[in-house]
Amino acid sequence: MIVARKLTKQADDKFILRGIDLEINKGETVAILGPNGAGKSTLLKVLATLIKPTSGLVSIKGLEMKKSQHEIRKLLGYLPHSSFLYDHFTPLENLVFYGAAYGMDHIEEKAVSLISSVGLSFFLNEPVKNFSRGMVQRVAIARAIIHDPEVLLLDEPHTGLDQGAADTLNSVILTMKEKGTTTLMVTHDFKQAAEICERAVVIKNGKLIANFCLNGKDVNFLHSKYTELVEGGAS
Repeated sequence: MIVARKLTKQADDKFILRGIDLEINKGETVAILGPNGAGKSTLLKVLATLIKPTSGLVSIKGLEMKKSQHEIRKLLGYLPHSSFLYDHFTPLENLVFYGAAYGMDHIEEKAVSLISSVGLSFFLNEPVKNFSRGMVQRVAIARAIIHDPEVLLLDEPHTGLDQGAADTLNSVILTMKEKGTTTLMVTHDFKQAAEICERAVVIKNGKLIANFCLNGKDVNFLHSKYTELVEGGAS
């Protein structure tokens, strides 16, 4: 579904990504782990077609990124650190706006359903500018999946969420997985990664240093494995 080969990204004289090779199968939910500054968010931005790699190849669903960016963007749902919401709009108005941009039918009905799924029905017509960080994140999650994307790219999606909201997000991600959605999630939250991801990759100093299965593994395994890789001298 997603293939990256010898992917690099250079900014000035510094390489942020250094020869990333990665394959993600359709329907997988994969955690991207690593210390701050490792290149995780940069990798996600490259996959989201927001920045161009310096070298290497990327393809999504058989489409080569260099040749098919417009087609690839239709397949993607992207949740960065910024919400991409209009704060003077209500949740309903935001989702209807983004749904219309994707040319969706029955947008309002889908928007109301999604707002309910993230637990904000009571705030359907309240301006987003009045929301807490966690509430904004919930709407942003709904915004990212309004068009039922085939690939979901999430950059630290649990940030600002209390446990109830985190459980809601996990439920949304697992529901998307049941539909066949492929999810990559940059996270520092080992608990959430262990609960919802089948696989983890670890990036350090712009290199992919590990790629391992999480099925049946708990948060203690993940934390121990990560500590060994990142603090144990792997580079």
